[in-house]
Amino acid sequence: MPGPVVDAVQSSPRQPKRADVVIVGAGIVGVSTALELAERGLSVVVCEKGIVAGEQSSRNWGWVRLSRRDPREIDLMATSIRIWEGLSERIGHDVGYRQCGIVVPFHSPEFRDANMEWLKYIENTQHRVATIGNDRVADLVPGMNLAFDEALYSPTDGRAEPQKAAPAIARAAQALGATILTNCAVRAIETQAGRVSGVVTERGPIAASAVVVAGGAWSRLLLRGIGVTLPQLKILNSVLRTEPVSGGPDVTVRGPDFSVRKRLDGGYTVSTLAANIYDLTPDSFRFAAKFLPALRMEWSSMRPRIGKRFVQEWREARRGRPGQPTPFEQTRILDPEPDQGMTDRALAKLSKAFPAFQNARVAQRWAGLIDVTPDAVPVISPVGSCPGLVVATGFSGHGFGLGPGAGRLTADLVTGSEPVVDPHAFRFERFSDGSKIIPLTGV
Repeated sequence: MPGPVVDAVQSSPRQPKRADVVIVGAGIVGVSTALELAERGLSVVVCEKGIVAGEQSSRNWGWVRLSRRDPREIDLMATSIRIWEGLSERIGHDVGYRQCGIVVPFHSPEFRDANMEWLKYIENTQHRVATIGNDRVADLVPGMNLAFDEALYSPTDGRAEPQKAAPAIARAAQALGATILTNCAVRAIETQAGRVSGVVTERGPIAASAVVVAGGAWSRLLLRGIGVTLPQLKILNSVLRTEPVSGGPDVTVRGPDFSVRKRLDGGYTVSTLAANIYDLTPDSFRFAAKFLPALRMEWSSMRPRIGKRFVQEWREARRGRPGQPTPFEQTRILDPEPDQGMTDRALAKLSKAFPAFQNARVAQRWAGLIDVTPDAVPVISPVGSCPGLVVATGFSGHGFGLGPGAGRLTADLVTGSEPVVDPHAFRFERFSDGSKIIPLTGV
């Protein structure tokens, strides 16, 4: 099942023998980190086993939101929004960012209560997220046919184009001297005298004093090779996009059992969080205790199943012989089959709420594997046991909007600069230092 068509990025012509920093993964976090480091004058190599933004960075919904964020992400998201606001001008390419606002109708008393609790996290701040009544919603989203009394509204939230953003950032980093290598898998991270010394790619070694692992759903497997245990699982979410629709909302809307946002081409991206597929794997049992609080919170939206992914990940975890192709080369791009029934139901719910979609034509469907951590908060952190190693992964479905801010924070951690936000909540060691690991909000 082909995924979305992503803007092309030409691979750099040669692999250097050394760099200041090697970044593993050319999703939005990896290339945002590369841009930040290149702007600071460091030599940077980004190694991507497939294409730039080939996996979740092009398969997400395209939301750029602060509303309903886990409170530990709020400061980083505010930073990211400020970067998004000037990003197209900064890099000289339109990434599709539009500050259109997001409306979340309160479709049940319980949902309203949860949102009112969330609003307490931003009391006495400058964040412009508030409840609004039916009249205001009717002005913002004319023609919506939903039964509700209030809604959450964030005028500074917005949208961008996942198929354009990371490629545009990658090209900007290249223009500043960064090397972007596509179809170039990192087979292993190398260490010397207890600290990072570089990586081994399928084309040979690259020496570096710092390595950033921003490999999304693949990060755990790569880190396992140097004895670093990252608790990370994968959730499958399916998406469809429509052909252009007249009369649809400009504001992004999260309704009951559907979510919709306008695209630059006049179509809409449609999905829902009501039916995510959770493939059981060996890691599901290995990390069961750590993920139990999150599973309890989100169990109603999970559809667990056991199938071929269990065997596939069991095989991938086995160590191969040195010099032999690795799982990173055997699967260049994770391209799971979308759940057509789920996307059909989301479109049907959307069509009831917005009659403009009753005759909408489906242009494409795709699925992506979301990399999740036990508390649904990313890891953006040095790894104390391996100096020179920085991890930026586990964004739990929030990574696209956070991407530019996460790239800036990651670059700060690599260079030892004053962090743009307090990184304490994102530290790797929280999974082993006795901290309470639990999501603070639903998604």
